[in-house]
Amino acid sequence: MRRSTVALPVAAMAVLAAAACSSSATQCRVGADCASGVCNSSGHCVPASSSHVDSGVVGKTDSGMTIEDGATFDAPVTDTGTCVPNHDGTILREEVPMLAGLHANFEIAENVTVDSAGVMNGNGTRSWDLSGGLSGDHTVLVTTDAPTGQWFSAQFTSATYTTKLSDTATLLGVFEGTAAALLLQGVVSPSSGTGQTELTYNPPAKVLGVPMTLGTTWSSTSNITGMAEGLVSDYFEQYVSKVDAQGTLKIPYGTFDVLRVQTTLTRTVGGVPTVTQSFAFVAECFGPIASLTSQTDETKTEFTSAAEARRLTP
Repeated sequence: MRRSTVALPVAAMAVLAAAACSSSATQCRVGADCASGVCNSSGHCVPASSSHVDSGVVGKTDSGMTIEDGATFDAPVTDTGTCVPNHDGTILREEVPMLAGLHANFEIAENVTVDSAGVMNGNGTRSWDLSGGLSGDHTVLVTTDAPTGQWFSAQFTSATYTTKLSDTATLLGVFEGTAAALLLQGVVSPSSGTGQTELTYNPPAKVLGVPMTLGTTWSSTSNITGMAEGLVSDYFEQYVSKVDAQGTLKIPYGTFDVLRVQTTLTRTVGGVPTVTQSFAFVAECFGPIASLTSQTDETKTEFTSAAEARRLTP
């Protein structure tokens, strides 16, 4: 039996919003200072802007609004339309985009030193700064694509979208967005043929649960069967997740109020387990805006060596 090359998936990738502020004076320090929930890197509030439907996909077209560096962004949308953060410490289903047709730029680096713990504040929240450059940083356009018409679509009839699981591999995660969770239904190669991958999760893995607030937990154990690089595979994965911290996160795009989701993935192949730790930083209306994935068999929950670090960027 061959061990799968599947990487830990990053949860829903969302289209994000930005717009111009006319004043040159500093307006904000953190996302909570702004009605939109986003303070960009130049200290200006990013206002919420309207979106519209283009070819049946919400949030696909540019808003036409810019920030000071001239970059153009899309409107902030979820499955039900434009969304404005309310900073209530709870992220509802309608505040997390889980649909096809979205896209956003992320800075991604592999095998880098990070500070997952951040700084503890006096009120029990944390402050994280992942805005600085990391060795090997490169900008990647992350998309959520419709499964319809792809070679594996008949196997995953209830799937919502597909997206790449890792920057260093071509495998796609097949996801379903439900009223209570983002589920990983399977992992596939982009094309069929000799050496193809088509793995099915039974039951689907729960990679993100909603609503979420500090202390929320969820878990799942899946039997994964099918073909991995042309070979028959049969193994297990257990996901155990907890919203273990909240606070502010600074990334290249700006500063956000976030909930941090800590996940331990235990993959058991041939009776031998391997463990991977990860963090997803989730913001109201934007979904996961950054993530850190540990090296294999990391023993500490808070880690400094990341196999992959990704942060939303203009």
